[in-house]
Amino acid sequence: MSKIIFIEPKAPNLHIFSKFPLPRLGTILLGTIAKNEGWDAAVIVEERKEIDWDEIATADIVGISTITSTAPRAYAIADRVQKLGIPVILGGPHVSFLPDEALQHSDFLIRGEGEGVFPLFLETFKNNGDFSVIPNLSFKKNKKVIHNTITAEPTDLNKLPYPEFSIIQGRPKRIGGKYIIPVQTSRGCPYNCSFCSVTGMFGRKYRFRSVEHIIGELRRYNDRKNFVFFYDDNFGANRKRLIELLDAMIAENFKFKWSTQVRADITKDEELIAKMRKSGCHTVFIGFESVNPASLKAMNKCQSVEGMEHAAQVFKKNKINVHGMFVVGVDDDNPESVKESVKFAKRNWLSSVQFLILTPLPGTRCYAELCKAGRITFKDWSLYDAHHVVFKPIKFSLADLQKAQIKAHEQFYSFYETVRRLLHFRFVDVGIAYYARHLNFSWRRKNRMFLKLLDLLKPRKGARIIADYKQEIALEAKS
Repeated sequence: MSKIIFIEPKAPNLHIFSKFPLPRLGTILLGTIAKNEGWDAAVIVEERKEIDWDEIATADIVGISTITSTAPRAYAIADRVQKLGIPVILGGPHVSFLPDEALQHSDFLIRGEGEGVFPLFLETFKNNGDFSVIPNLSFKKNKKVIHNTITAEPTDLNKLPYPEFSIIQGRPKRIGGKYIIPVQTSRGCPYNCSFCSVTGMFGRKYRFRSVEHIIGELRRYNDRKNFVFFYDDNFGANRKRLIELLDAMIAENFKFKWSTQVRADITKDEELIAKMRKSGCHTVFIGFESVNPASLKAMNKCQSVEGMEHAAQVFKKNKINVHGMFVVGVDDDNPESVKESVKFAKRNWLSSVQFLILTPLPGTRCYAELCKAGRITFKDWSLYDAHHVVFKPIKFSLADLQKAQIKAHEQFYSFYETVRRLLHFRFVDVGIAYYARHLNFSWRRKNRMFLKLLDLLKPRKGARIIADYKQEIALEAKS
């Protein structure tokens, strides 16, 4: 039996889910497909379990999925696998947009969605066939790079198998005593925000799984010890379809609670929000981004501050927690607008927040524009995690933008704010605040050299600091 091992590289730095790593679905779905095709398939989520290189040596091929921030680690793993004489196939958004870079470290890569063409790739690989007939595939032949045309149809989500989580190695961690189960019910987004790579990867047309297909999967997780996280980029994209799904979930009387990502404008329909609560919705993740109207317009966010206020209040009334996500560093942002976003989050009793630094990810309009303007300062992909400033802002210095982001978290998760929430019996918020303060402290300690670099980014001193920083990153990549 042929053997394939998938690897999801670990993140290079601390992030909100560092203590409780959540696997992405891509490698799990591909592993499930391979298993169904008769392969011996396994998935290694590196944040959960270290790579066993003796086991890797037994594989016929290794697949690695990467986002931008994990690309250096993915390439380091791929290089080591190739030295063992084992072919490597890469996938994910970063390599889809930068295939020539990726093929310096791999034999194959699939651009865009991989599930539809993957069975054909496995068959061709097993039989040493003609790779030129596989849509979306890039590969090397006689040291020549070949990019096949992207002609594969977008994945029919109803044809995807239910993910087989048992192929993930290592024991899953619990969050609050619950196992987090990732489920995706749709792909695509028509909004095309300037900093988001979703549309480049999955297209601007929404595609949905049928309600029956989703319910069939959810029945597998019907246990109070589970917590379902719908990975959809916009769970409320289609009101009619969502109501049908919520009604079906209510009829099933599922025991688990769930959370998901939605846009603020979903609260225009308060009946829908009531159904979300009744079906077990615990928390929603909302990209508020900014309270600066000019910044919202620049990001092509298509929402108003008034609508954001309304959303926060409607969810609060329905006892659904809100995790607010904000982006800082857009050209119209300034120190005052960041402060106003913090005030908005406090005033509206958001349960938790992330203040993320604008990050020009390859494949986005933001990346193209900043590259053209010569404003990208760092091309170390490991910094592209929305926690490090990597470009020259307009109304901040690099150091001041980084400090504004750090301070925003400190203000929202301050001891005073924590006590205020404790007095209002918001115990979940208090627990999150404790975790967030500890994470912020650890992040600053781990990134002290980067913070020093930003402060000392001057011609002579900066050159020495940059050299030391690059050396440190190189040593981490080898480890």
